[in-house]
Amino acid sequence: MLQQFLERFLLTFMKAKGLGSRSFRQLFEFSGQFLPSNKKHKKALIVGFFSMPVLGAVVAIAGAKGDLSGTPSVQFDDVVTEAIQLNIPEQLVFSSEPLVREEKVKRGDSIASLLQRAGLKSNDVIPFLSKDPLASKMFQLKAGRMVSIQVDAKGDFQWMRYKTSLEEDHQEAILVKRDANGNLVAQQEKLTYETNTTFKSGRIQSSLFAAADAVQLPDSVAVQMAEIFSSEIDFHRELQKGDEFRVVYEQKTLDGREVSAGQVLAAEFINSGKSYKAYWFAPSGSRGAYYNDEGETLQKSFLKSPLAFSRISSGFTLRRFHPIMNEWRAHKGVDYAAPTGTPIRATANGTVTFVGGKGGYGRYVEIKHHSNYSTAYAHLSNFAPGLRNGSKVTQGDLIGYVGATGWATGPHLHYEFRVNNTAVDPQLVNVARAEPLDRVSFRKFKEVQAALDRRLDLSATERLAMAR
Repeated sequence: MLQQFLERFLLTFMKAKGLGSRSFRQLFEFSGQFLPSNKKHKKALIVGFFSMPVLGAVVAIAGAKGDLSGTPSVQFDDVVTEAIQLNIPEQLVFSSEPLVREEKVKRGDSIASLLQRAGLKSNDVIPFLSKDPLASKMFQLKAGRMVSIQVDAKGDFQWMRYKTSLEEDHQEAILVKRDANGNLVAQQEKLTYETNTTFKSGRIQSSLFAAADAVQLPDSVAVQMAEIFSSEIDFHRELQKGDEFRVVYEQKTLDGREVSAGQVLAAEFINSGKSYKAYWFAPSGSRGAYYNDEGETLQKSFLKSPLAFSRISSGFTLRRFHPIMNEWRAHKGVDYAAPTGTPIRATANGTVTFVGGKGGYGRYVEIKHHSNYSTAYAHLSNFAPGLRNGSKVTQGDLIGYVGATGWATGPHLHYEFRVNNTAVDPQLVNVARAEPLDRVSFRKFKEVQAALDRRLDLSATERLAMAR
């Protein structure tokens, strides 16, 4: 009924403007070229469309207030109608650009299920994987490994990569792809890492490792810091609550994901209010080493401790009650309590002069160093592979593992430091550093130091910002 009313209203309006029923029919036929074929729907749309301005005028007049007798009459120009081409596609078109699906293999996954989840419709992939010697290794999926698959919008196979190793230093993968002729081929890949520089800072509350965990610093970086400052700080006895550290180190990434931490490039450790700094620098033609802010190498002739982390259970003394002999005796060394199997390091460069059992010392190693220095390591559970009399060792080399052999009530390392074959307290020995940098190398070192200092300052600023 509303449609009929609007149709009559529109026809009357057009007649009033000098346009008769013929014009109305022509308008209806012309507009019909762009509207649905159903005559009833077509007519309803045309009437509704052309009635809108008229009804708008009626509503506007009806809502107006006051005397409109003085309002000038509105002059309507002739209506001009223009046909507009509407290019409407029959269906939406989506991009056919192939997408890559990457998944971590879960228990129960198979290569077939992974391909199915990726939307594969090609029928030649599974037969190829079954026949090719290299590609067939993809049937031996292991949980935790990564598989990447590229399939186009039609489900056609493009390529697939399976990472076969989880080694931190390198990764290998098997790649199956189509060659220029569309045939499937398999090849072994070696994946390369990207190395970026990152920085962290933290505060000691209980231990170095706890502080490292609190700021998501890798354990390997914490161990490096302890080794770098091992000639300056005894991390067994001298670590204090409130000590702080800042460190700049290399971060290895693979496909945008963090894989492992690399070498420490710079570090600062504030122990009991005293600042110790270290910078990695390689002089021209020489091996790299860590130097302090004065350009002096941090490597002393001897490490302060043969263990990376431990505690002193018994110090050097000329009078101690022996727990096994039940008598007072001199204890001419330092005992470090540590779990069985803890690695033991040579505290300086030298030559091994004894490896084997030696009475109450149990399994025992003795090393002759420069000048008249020598060191001894007792109660070992085992020796480093290949260690024998005459072996050359470098400071920090593995020589054995903590144990409880010989006269020992529990696992620990007995460490002796000797000068002219006379035992002295290793905690009181003060040995010289290596030679400092020459003038040319020192200038280059200061340039490297300035750049690394900026990173160290950023790490402290970042920690303060996070604390707020």
